[in-house]
Amino acid sequence: MATKPAKPAAKSETNKAKKDEAPKAAKSPAKAAAVPPAKKVNAALAKPLKPSNELAAVVGKDPLPRTEVVSKVWEYIRNHNLQNPENKREILADDKLKAVFGKDKVTMFEMNKLFSAHLS
Repeated sequence: MATKPAKPAAKSETNKAKKDEAPKAAKSPAKAAAVPPAKKVNAALAKPLKPSNELAAVVGKDPLPRTEVVSKVWEYIRNHNLQNPENKREILADDKLKAVFGKDKVTMFEMNKLFSAHLS
């Protein structure tokens, strides 16, 4: 029968010796609770833009940030029941929105793209 070689000293014993030899670092003073950084607002989205006459018929003539324009158009769509009941992602344009979109139906994703031609 073969005998197993002797095991080296346990690692914990050697680590303890190393720790005793190393100088202890002084604890740094407790830091105040970290304040999370404020969210940065995209300046391009927050800049007020003047709507065209066609878009102003829906959102008003005052300059608005792009985010507010989208919100007001969605409010108009809901108030006038212009979402396709079978496909809620599709907007069925009335006369005012046809002037903005240039067609009878648009998807909610197309809608945002079409606004850029009406904002300056």
